[in-house]
Amino acid sequence: MLILTRKLGESLLIGDDISITILNMRGNQIKIGVNAPKEVSVHREEIYRRIKASQDKKDTP
Repeated sequence: MLILTRKLGESLLIGDDISITILNMRGNQIKIGVNAPKEVSVHREEIYRRIKASQDKKDTP
């Protein structure tokens, strides 16, 4: 795992067309903005796991 340090308003880039920007910090919460092409799905981990679990149920005979 790559670990990076960013300050408020700073960004990191993934590939040529995805950026993640630190928008706000309050206590132990950080608000981030993700800028990515429409064909790239962006989900919180817990939502992604729910989507995958639902797909797995549909695929099970």
